[in-house]
Amino acid sequence: MQSLGPRYLVPFHPKQIPHHFADVLIIGGGIAGLRAAMELDPRLSLLVITKDQMDQSNSAFAQGGIASVLDPEDNFASHVEDTLIAGANLCDREVVDMVVREAPDHIRQLIEWGTNFDTEKGELQLGREGGHSHRRIVHALGDATGHEIMRAMIEQARSKLDADIWPNTFTIDLLTHEGRCRGALVWNAHHGRTFVWAKQTILCTGGTGRIFRETTNPEVATGDGLAIAYRAGAELRDMEFMQFHPTVLYIAGGSRSLITEAMRGEGAHLIDSTGRRFMPDYDERAELAPRDVVSRAIVEQMEKTRQPSVFLSLSHLNADYVRKRFPGIARTCTEFGIDIASDPIPVRPGAHYMIGGVTVDHDGRTTLPGLWAAGEVTSSGLHGANRLASNSLLEGLVFGAHAGAGASVAAMAEADSYRAIPLENPSMEPHAEPLDLVDIRNSLRSLMWRSGGVKSNGPQLADASETIRRWCRYVLSRQLSDPAGWELQNMLTVASLMVDSDLAREESRGVHLRSDFPERDDTHWRRHLSVVRSE
Repeated sequence: MQSLGPRYLVPFHPKQIPHHFADVLIIGGGIAGLRAAMELDPRLSLLVITKDQMDQSNSAFAQGGIASVLDPEDNFASHVEDTLIAGANLCDREVVDMVVREAPDHIRQLIEWGTNFDTEKGELQLGREGGHSHRRIVHALGDATGHEIMRAMIEQARSKLDADIWPNTFTIDLLTHEGRCRGALVWNAHHGRTFVWAKQTILCTGGTGRIFRETTNPEVATGDGLAIAYRAGAELRDMEFMQFHPTVLYIAGGSRSLITEAMRGEGAHLIDSTGRRFMPDYDERAELAPRDVVSRAIVEQMEKTRQPSVFLSLSHLNADYVRKRFPGIARTCTEFGIDIASDPIPVRPGAHYMIGGVTVDHDGRTTLPGLWAAGEVTSSGLHGANRLASNSLLEGLVFGAHAGAGASVAAMAEADSYRAIPLENPSMEPHAEPLDLVDIRNSLRSLMWRSGGVKSNGPQLADASETIRRWCRYVLSRQLSDPAGWELQNMLTVASLMVDSDLAREESRGVHLRSDFPERDDTHWRRHLSVVRSE
């Protein structure tokens, strides 16, 4: 593939900006980044960099919970099989088995660290979600599992880790020299640009949902980790697989709040604008079908009824239980005059989870020496072509632990050499014509929703690819000076990779739905599509 833009986004010279040294650099402070930090040898110096505050990650916004086999009537084989079925024949079975079997120990670890999961009569309360054949979802505060886990992990990290933490710091690019990752070039408002030199770097930057107009993701999810890994030469794969959550609150003027899958697990029905329950028409599992099936059904039902949404109905369930089980969603909906126990909740799909990403092995090792990765920024083989509900926080825990352990061993084996590498990137001639970055960003997000959303087709994708490439030619050629500009450059880079991968995969599989290639084709397409930046 022709490379998108220059190797580095900004000019720099080692004599003109400050330097910082650490044994291990972790980029990202969500569940994967903090879990990686917990595995490091305490003799190593550690720096954790977060783009925003520590609690502003997709991990903290996760509602549903963590899937784990904890019920004596459940078993590992069942969780594995559910994951493989949801993944549409593209999962790595060995990875799935590894993650599923390690899950219970990670749940127990979180409890030891102070996570208050919901219990009933002294036992963990287990929920059920789409695609799962058993009740195996542990949750906290009803529908605020990620918030509670991150609270406990942040407290644990601050009390146990001897680490520097730099919040509100933007990672501009990974630094590479002689084929290895050597750290990163970062920026914050206090110090400007800084070289961070590290023996080992762990990338845990999350996903890229904000490149779509309709999304559940927080503002920080602009695909920065994917873009910096691509520019550094690491392999990315499965970039065509963006998961759309079926049920996102759709109210004019309101934020696109996630309506957790656990609602359907507790018995909520999906109805259309006429009040008709429609999911049994599409799948025998009805509302408990995997996310890709439900998202497609909702889109088709919206087209049939010519309405901008469908509705979740819980009016047939016990009202007190509903309000107690989903307190956060109840509060949000009340602000718009909706009582979740009696009123239909308007919902439609929104971009939720990036399944593709930086290719990693079982230990979280990327194809770029010195660089490890964990969590949503990766393509680990766990999710295949469609992530099973509540396997995401689990992946962050398991691969965060593996990446942290691997980076720790590698950093301990490497001799101390606190010296700056003479890397430099020259300044480019500035452009005379200014850019309206907000306009381009909004145009990109709308284009991605129209052409690369739940359903796509070849002509639309080809037009989108050309449009994004045209924007890339005049946006990526500029050396911009602040995070808003760098975010846009990263979003354009990632969007181009995603659309081109969408266009290349001429079949429908999991979350990837091509209306011009509606069938799954295992003969030709049961394989991964990879991309590496050419020099």
